Amino acid sequence: MPMFQPLKRDGLIGFEGGGAGQVLDLDTAVKDGVLGGVNGGVGVVDEKLDLKKMIKELDLQDIPSVFICPISLEPMQDPVTLCTGQTYERSNIHKWFNLGHLTCPTTMQELWDDAVTPNKTLHHLIYTWFSQKYVLMKKRSEDVQGRAIEILGTLKKAKGQARVHALSELKQIVVAHLMARKTVVEEGGVSVISSLLGPFTSHAVGSEVVAILVSLDLDSDSKSGLMQPAKVSLIVDMLNDGSNETKINCARLIRGLVEEKGFRAELVSSHSLLVGLMRLVKDKRHRNGVSPALGLLKPISVHKQVRSLMVSIGAVPQLVDILPSLDPDCLELALFILDALCSDMEGRVAVKDSANTIPYTVRVLMRVSENCTNYALSILWSVCKLAPEECSPLAVEVGLAAKLLLVIQSGCDAALKQRSAELLKLCSLHYSDTMFISKCKLTRTIQ
Repeated sequence: MPMFQPLKRDGLIGFEGGGAGQVLDLDTAVKDGVLGGVNGGVGVVDEKLDLKKMIKELDLQDIPSVFICPISLEPMQDPVTLCTGQTYERSNIHKWFNLGHLTCPTTMQELWDDAVTPNKTLHHLIYTWFSQKYVLMKKRSEDVQGRAIEILGTLKKAKGQARVHALSELKQIVVAHLMARKTVVEEGGVSVISSLLGPFTSHAVGSEVVAILVSLDLDSDSKSGLMQPAKVSLIVDMLNDGSNETKINCARLIRGLVEEKGFRAELVSSHSLLVGLMRLVKDKRHRNGVSPALGLLKPISVHKQVRSLMVSIGAVPQLVDILPSLDPDCLELALFILDALCSDMEGRVAVKDSANTIPYTVRVLMRVSENCTNYALSILWSVCKLAPEECSPLAVEVGLAAKLLLVIQSGCDAALKQRSAELLKLCSLHYSDTMFISKCKLTRTIQ
């Protein structure tokens, strides 16, 4: 005899979460909070709303478990119930059957009947819950859109503390709501907000403006308007003197400008900018500034005048010394920058003279990523080529030869292997054959 019978009473639904015997009607489900957020009854639902679209756009995390298909762990759009009383998404249970299974996926019971019954009550419950959430979301979106437009109007005439308050509210709205960000852009808000940046702008206003701009999707014209020297100068000042959040926002905003085609290198060839970025990189209390700072240093380090300034402010040993503390993404950025600095003689000398360059870069080889290995090899090649008698023996002593053999024998890029072979040959010139072979043992590397 079967242990379970299908639930066929109209208006009732079995919830697998509490056992097949737990049966609730729609009103009870609402009253007892099963819906988790729908207030006071089901209400009238607009049947024209598409359930699939609502689920996708809402992208909710706190969905009632009874709405989730046990197979896909996604909300059900077409729930059907098996003879065991368990409910699944129709397409998922059909896939299960097509794989040759004649069991209930949840209970693993053999099915005495493979027919599926549409669970209309659960479907209605799911539809009602999502539609009410969706309508509420749309209403809130319309509210924030309207409020964003009002604030933009206020900013055109507000001054002093009123301007700061308006900007602060707008920042909160655009950070929290995608539709508000779109509205600000579509309503010409970028030019209104950008116009507030100037040589006499207070940092209180400037920090709010930058926070808003960095949240928006700026087009080429908007970025071009921000490239005015007076605006960039203010942003650089805030990068040095603002709060940690403001410093990070300034770095991100400038990076967005750097990526534009019409960007001029002289805008970032600033002693003050580079000092501010290096302070972010070295700040041990706020490590969340490291990635934005390195993320800006990477694209601007391709400019010779910037590299020269970086060397002059002592950025090379500072970058080298933080290598062991960086996460993989930041490490790749830092190695790229150091490699770029090696393209000039003054940069190569500075990298060579940094006491930790060789041990730290050798340690990176074959440990993080192929890109990191590539940049580290390029740095080591630069310093060993510059001063072979000084650098090659030191590199070999800290395990370079063994690491190079690993690169050559790995599945890395052919050019990387070739560079490794050339560096290995360069290092071998300072040893007898027997001595160099002993240095190539992999014991140290494996340890």
